[in-house]
Amino acid sequence: MVDRLELGQAWLAQQLKAHASREVIYRRDASEVVVAAVIGRTLLQLDDGYGGVRIERTDRDYLIQAAELVLDGVTITPRRGDRIVDATDTPPRVYEVMSYGGEGAWRPSDPFGKLLRIHAKQVGET
Repeated sequence: MVDRLELGQAWLAQQLKAHASREVIYRRDASEVVVAAVIGRTLLQLDDGYGGVRIERTDRDYLIQAAELVLDGVTITPRRGDRIVDATDTPPRVYEVMSYGGEGAWRPSDPFGKLLRIHAKQVGET
């Protein structure tokens, strides 16, 4: 039986890629790949350690199809310290994949793990 929710999610991911994405370079050490990414942000509510809540935003989130993250012939998952070069910014900027609070550096953006939401912080310009 066909899972219509999964098919719909795949269709939505393709529409985002076709109509709302930009090309970025995903880099780990000396390896890199050009991928289509949708730009986003995440608003996080973090415990401030004193019984209150601190609100923090990621500098930028990149929504990237998991199947596109292939370095040296191997499909990878994002990890802290990876870099994303966004040449469509003016000036071109470099973002580092990092975790915010207990959120981790990335999370699936759909129930099937086809689209990944990667948290990043700007660390420089090219």
